[in-house]
Amino acid sequence: MNKRAIIKKITAKLAGELEVYFRAAQFARAEATHEQNKAEHKYDTRGLEASYLARGQSRQAAELEAAIAEFEKLDTRPFANGEAIGLGALVELDHGGEKSFYFLGPRAGGTEVIHDRKEILVITPQSPLGEQLMGKKAGEQPLLNFGGAKQPAGIISVQ
Repeated sequence: MNKRAIIKKITAKLAGELEVYFRAAQFARAEATHEQNKAEHKYDTRGLEASYLARGQSRQAAELEAAIAEFEKLDTRPFANGEAIGLGALVELDHGGEKSFYFLGPRAGGTEVIHDRKEILVITPQSPLGEQLMGKKAGEQPLLNFGGAKQPAGIISVQ
């Protein structure tokens, strides 16, 4: 699979999410500074709550911007036959007879994209599954913790 194309799809999805957070932060900021939201008494916190919301959404937008930048800098070199799983690896697993694809990215774990009619889930080295896969190689059949239970999984390929 073309990892550069997968990364483009990941960054496009993150850019779409960024746009949503950016608009939401702008709306919350406008709400926080609107004259109708000035406190009328000491228990009136509408403006304060809107400012907290705007700050949180701005932080989330900054996190997405950082994730996009890291994905754009990510090395897309192919992993050599027998090379251990690391950052930038596209891993195909067989778990219980079902094949699944994981992209080991620097951030944005949980992001899903479709490429060549295959669903690819972004995981990070810090995620539970990412932590278990780091250093493993194609052909290995480690016991992986899925939903609190150790289960065998076959590593079909590492690209």
